[in-house]
Amino acid sequence: MSVDNLLTPEDESKMDAENAGAMNASVTDPARPAGLPDKFWDVEKRAVRVEALVQSYLALEKKLSTMIALPGEGEDRSRIHRALGVPDTPDAYNVRCDHGLFTADADLNKRMHERGFTPDQVQMVYDLAAEKMVPMILEIAEEFKADREVDRLISAFGGPERWAEISRQLLSYGRKNLPPDVLNNLSSSFEGVMALYRMMQGGESALDHVGGKDASGLAPDENALRSMMRDPKYWRDRDPSTIAQVTQGFQRIYGGTE
Repeated sequence: MSVDNLLTPEDESKMDAENAGAMNASVTDPARPAGLPDKFWDVEKRAVRVEALVQSYLALEKKLSTMIALPGEGEDRSRIHRALGVPDTPDAYNVRCDHGLFTADADLNKRMHERGFTPDQVQMVYDLAAEKMVPMILEIAEEFKADREVDRLISAFGGPERWAEISRQLLSYGRKNLPPDVLNNLSSSFEGVMALYRMMQGGESALDHVGGKDASGLAPDENALRSMMRDPKYWRDRDPSTIAQVTQGFQRIYGGTE
């Protein structure tokens, strides 16, 4: 019905009457089973639409067959776990720790087993620990070690102010007389800094250490250092192993006791 026309056309009125009659029939028909949805009841034949009912049942059965029931306690849960590959006992997890940073933890494995972790999930926990946590722990340990080394240096040089001044002098001296990588390595430890201090105190350039000389006029360790520093692995490739050897050479020459 239009809001502009309050009159009802004859055909529309007839249709409304028929629909109302059909609805009344479906509600009051004693032949219709109680609770049967409208789509399964044929008003004209006053009979159940068996084919529609069967099709709906088959569709529901197919849907239910693809659903996984939530496991209960006891045997139901164990059955689901076995189907997923969870071992019967936590010690059956074959955890690989090839990195050597740590080993499998029995208590952790037990707790993961109680929560139904699969072997792949357990391995991922350990792999993520090695990838994320261990580097963080090592970094914290290095920072702690560095703080301890600074404390030793402050004590060795008689206080923070004296150490600050010596540190500035050592950095200036090292930049003038040492390759950057060697300076960085020496500066990373108490022993390295003390070796650098002894160099500066002696007023020597990096390889003019006074000591026993050979035919070339250099101490044997100094010859070895010069040879390593001419090696392309040192000056071109920046090979960490070679750089470490050069650093150790400086510490050996300028070592000694405090």
